[in-house]
Amino acid sequence: MRKLTGFDVLLRKLSGLFNERSLRLQFLASGVRVSELQFPQINDMVRDGAYILDLPQIPEVFVTQNPIVNAMTLGSDKPFIVINTGLVELLDAEELRTVVGHELGHVLSGHAVYRTMLFHLINLAARIAWMPIGYIGLRGIIMGLEEWYRKSELSCDRAGLLASQDADAARRVLMKLAGGARLSELNPDAFMQQAHDYDAVPDVRDGLLKILQLQGNTHPFAVVRFAELNRWVASGEYERILAGDYPRRETDSTTTIGEEIRAAAKSYQESWNRTEDPLVGMFRGAAEGAMRAGEGLFGRFGGGRRDSNGDD
Repeated sequence: MRKLTGFDVLLRKLSGLFNERSLRLQFLASGVRVSELQFPQINDMVRDGAYILDLPQIPEVFVTQNPIVNAMTLGSDKPFIVINTGLVELLDAEELRTVVGHELGHVLSGHAVYRTMLFHLINLAARIAWMPIGYIGLRGIIMGLEEWYRKSELSCDRAGLLASQDADAARRVLMKLAGGARLSELNPDAFMQQAHDYDAVPDVRDGLLKILQLQGNTHPFAVVRFAELNRWVASGEYERILAGDYPRRETDSTTTIGEEIRAAAKSYQESWNRTEDPLVGMFRGAAEGAMRAGEGLFGRFGGGRRDSNGDD
C-alpha cells in the first residue's frame, strides 16, 4: 500500500494530524496496563504468544472497562493492544489466549498502521458528513480500507490459532462472539451449517444484500470467520506451519509487489470458485477479468520490492 503514489503522503499527513502518543495516553489514563501485577494471566498469554509468533518486541496491553466484546491493536511506531472487559468476562483462558494471539498477529503483520488510519478516518468522516464532496472521497478510501481490514481479520484468526494451538478454543471464540457465553447451547456442526446456508443463499437478491450489509463493517461475520478458519485447518496448512514449513522472514525482502498482488488475486479467485452465492456466480467471469487487469497494472507500475522491515 505504501508503494502506491500518494498513499505515503496521506499516511504521513494523517500521522501528523492524529498523534499516536495521545491514543496511548488515553488508555494509560483510563484503563489498566497489563503486567505481572495486573491481569498476570493475560500478561503470561502475551509473553507466550509473542514467543510463539517470534515477535521482536512484546507490546504493551491495556484492559479497559467496556462491556462491548472487542479487542484492538492501535499505533504505528509502537503498536499496543487494548482488550475490553466484555471480552475478558466472556471467554475462558484458552479462548482468551487465542484472542491475544490474534491481536499479536496484527502487531507482527504491521496491520496497526492502517487499522489506526481507519479508526481516525471513520471519526473524521462523521465530523465532515455535511461536506458532500469531501465525505464521498473519504468514504471511498474508507471502503477500501474496510475490505483490507476484513481480510486482515481472517489472517489474524490464523495467528490466534497458531498462538494457542487449540483449534476447538478458536472455534469457541467465534461461536461466543455470535451467541454469547452459554456454550452448552451452541454446537460447532450446526454453526458450520449456518455458514454454508449464509454462503449458498437461494436468490441473487440475497447476494446483493450480503454485499450491502458489509458496508461499514470492519470484521467479517462470525460464521464466515468460523468457516474460513475451519477450511484453513482442513487444508493442512496449519499442520505444515506447526511442522516448520513456512516462508522465513529473511526471504521477505526479495518478495515483489507484483508477487503479492498475484497471491491476492489467487486468493480472491479461489474464494469465488468455492462460493455457492448466485450473485458471485453471475459476475465471476467479469470479476476474474478485472482482477487479471489489476494484476497486470500493478505488475507494471508496482514492481518494487518490500522495504527492509517487511512492510509494503
